[in-house]
Amino acid sequence: HFCYSSTRSPQWWEIWTRMQIHITSSRMIRVTQVDSEEPLKGSSMWSVVSSFLKEKLNDTSIEVDLYSNKTCLKVEVLEPDTSYSIVLFRRFDPKLFLVFFLGLLLFFCGDMLSRSQLFYYSAGVSFGLLASLLVLIYMMSKVMPRRSPVYFLLLGGWSFSLYLLQLVFKNLQEICRSYWQYLLGYLLLVGFVSFAVCYRYGPLTNERSINLLSWGLQLLGLLLMYLGIRIHLVALVSVVIAICTKNLDYPLQWAFAAYRRVQRARLGPSPPRLLTEEEYRIQGEVETHRALEELRSFCRSPDFSAWTAVSRIQSPKRFADFVCGDCHVTPSEVSAHEREYGLGSILEEQLESDDDD
Repeated sequence: HFCYSSTRSPQWWEIWTRMQIHITSSRMIRVTQVDSEEPLKGSSMWSVVSSFLKEKLNDTSIEVDLYSNKTCLKVEVLEPDTSYSIVLFRRFDPKLFLVFFLGLLLFFCGDMLSRSQLFYYSAGVSFGLLASLLVLIYMMSKVMPRRSPVYFLLLGGWSFSLYLLQLVFKNLQEICRSYWQYLLGYLLLVGFVSFAVCYRYGPLTNERSINLLSWGLQLLGLLLMYLGIRIHLVALVSVVIAICTKNLDYPLQWAFAAYRRVQRARLGPSPPRLLTEEEYRIQGEVETHRALEELRSFCRSPDFSAWTAVSRIQSPKRFADFVCGDCHVTPSEVSAHEREYGLGSILEEQLESDDDD
């Protein structure tokens, strides 16, 4: 029986520090982790089940929480003449940093990832590879008849599938070395089926579904950020800072709008900008053309009383030509306007003589 007692509280710079108790042996041993020294002295039904779930064999490691006051374990020697060693490690863990960085990426890029087709297919294939056993059990439950005794087996099948996944990840290196052909075939088959299912239903197009996926990715990112830091206070502060940083643009926009209103109230209304001669000419031409088009459209509409208009105008044919698209002024009127208001006109000569006087 062995127990480790923490002698100091964790410091803020140990945010990605991992503590482990590493047990190595020359032959097969059984290691059982318990919460305190009390379960080591006696045994009950719950302690037997708990020890079965927590027991580890031969070369193994036990996680130690930085805030844990005491961590206890039990080593059972299964073969005679077995030597083993128990060592405590406290070191920087890059996996914790990667978990924190992945959470940061999911939180700040969740909006973009939820609309990306590449992320949709990648996540679908990855989920299919990891949860293929769970999906298989779900499909079996659909084809099973109601009130079947197999349901009792399926009830425990979920936990058994999780146990199989944990066992596979623990011995992944040995599986890749010895059974790489079967592993490659499994990955290709399940990956193709997962891709086919994702292609059948297609990426999300409904805006509400996209928003739900985005919110789910952001919540998952916050959870990974919290789990990637071992100091609880620093993890909580990091989550709060991330939330404030992501939504900082709205308070800044409100503050800038309030500042502009205060400045406008202090300085008073600004004087209007006067048009230049060229701007005045262009605006006149544009507005005249737009007004004439509106007049033509109104005269062609069913609401316009054509006979009433014809009875009141002096030149019905000219009005009809204008409605059909002709110019609203005749060439003689253009010439008379140029003689009176153009360059070298009588009005310009009078204005120049007034300036000289």
